[in-house]
Amino acid sequence: MRCLSGIVIFGLGSFIGPVFGQQKPVNVVVLYSDDQRYNTIHALGNNVIQTPNLDRLVKQGVAFTRAQTMGGMHGALCVPSRAMLHTGRYLNDLQKTGDVIPAEHTTLPEYLQTKGYQTYAIGKWHNDKASFARSYTGGAALYFGGMHFPKDGGQEHPQYVDFDPSGQYTKANQNASTYSSELYANEAIKFLKQQTPTSKPFYCYVAFTSPHDPRTPTEKYRNLYSKEQIPLPANFLPQHPFDNGDLSVRDEKLLPRPLSEAQAKEELALYYGMISELDAQIGRILDELDKQGLTQNTLIVFAGDNGLAVGSHGLLGKQNVYEHSMRVPLIISGPTLPKNQRVDALTYLADIFPTVTSVLGFPNPPTVESQSLLPFIKNPKKPGRQQVYYAYRDLQRAVRTADNWKLIKYNVNQQQTTQLFNLNNDPYETKNLADNSAFGQKKQQLEALLISEMKTYHDALDITKPNWGKQP
Repeated sequence: MRCLSGIVIFGLGSFIGPVFGQQKPVNVVVLYSDDQRYNTIHALGNNVIQTPNLDRLVKQGVAFTRAQTMGGMHGALCVPSRAMLHTGRYLNDLQKTGDVIPAEHTTLPEYLQTKGYQTYAIGKWHNDKASFARSYTGGAALYFGGMHFPKDGGQEHPQYVDFDPSGQYTKANQNASTYSSELYANEAIKFLKQQTPTSKPFYCYVAFTSPHDPRTPTEKYRNLYSKEQIPLPANFLPQHPFDNGDLSVRDEKLLPRPLSEAQAKEELALYYGMISELDAQIGRILDELDKQGLTQNTLIVFAGDNGLAVGSHGLLGKQNVYEHSMRVPLIISGPTLPKNQRVDALTYLADIFPTVTSVLGFPNPPTVESQSLLPFIKNPKKPGRQQVYYAYRDLQRAVRTADNWKLIKYNVNQQQTTQLFNLNNDPYETKNLADNSAFGQKKQQLEALLISEMKTYHDALDITKPNWGKQP
């Protein structure tokens, strides 16, 4: 296996400055959104959406414009995404599907406890309760599940449990009277208000359940975007052009096919409304950090767990390896980090763990596989990964290169399909070049690269076989 973390961590010294690791311990706040695709921040190019507080973070910090998740082995992509964030490990080196984080895989908050940190969690935890219990010394409004189903109260009356010091979490869920993201922001603000000059440094993880469906933004944001005027993405389709192996998953059953333009616009308007409401709640947390005088010694990480189709390619969910589902927002802000900087290096969500530890000046525990992004923060033009790999169940595999070529392979009911995209002039993946003889050599190159990347990332699937993979 070739080295996956071959990046030298620069000394903190003059780059990080006296605030980080010298005069004052550095706090860490991780804000994690649910099903938010990469191109949903105004300051990063979406002129339709209103995200003044995420824009504020972009201006205060470093935005990684080609951040990725790796996919997953079942429809709930947020499970492995979160496991990768928590452990700094790659998809196929999690335990099975990532639902359980085994004791031998050190989590970021678990590790920071050994460095004198208090660790506090709010909101969604979609992995096992045992790993949560060993990771956090406190928490509030916790939700051990995937989404707030309407029958259980929805986003309007989200279910939650209180922090249990015993780690058992046997009490039944209760329902809040406050919208989910406001509930989580309220608890984050309470926690920040409790901090004093003598408090331990903290790691505060706020995991929102928005903008995951049900797409029910609060009244203030429900009509913020006109469903008649909102533009459709360039890759909108009424339905996917072929069976990708998971067209009957829950996400895809939210609306019948073929999708109409009106349906897709309504979904997008509601989706954007939820993101703008989430943005407002993030703004309240940022304001409280300012008010408590914590901003000058707090590292803030904002990211999404995975993307979402919302009409792109005739899909609604994230159970695919297109750009809209694999790419995510990632912003890192700190008082001595560069301001309003963009980094185009190919990055994974798993890189957050070693980035945080390198900023804090700590070595990584041996179970971390991913790479720190600190060198790219110092030098945005530094060459990074030359490719990234994606997987979805045993149905789809893909590779994307730093020079913006992408190959996707499908095997569904013994029917193989290949897609080849030049993202330089086709960023929305609308023109499949796989059967164009002019690109035959490029296709072969990427097929070989995909096989190589699968070996690198310990993917046991053999896509050279005619009937590779399990069938749906």
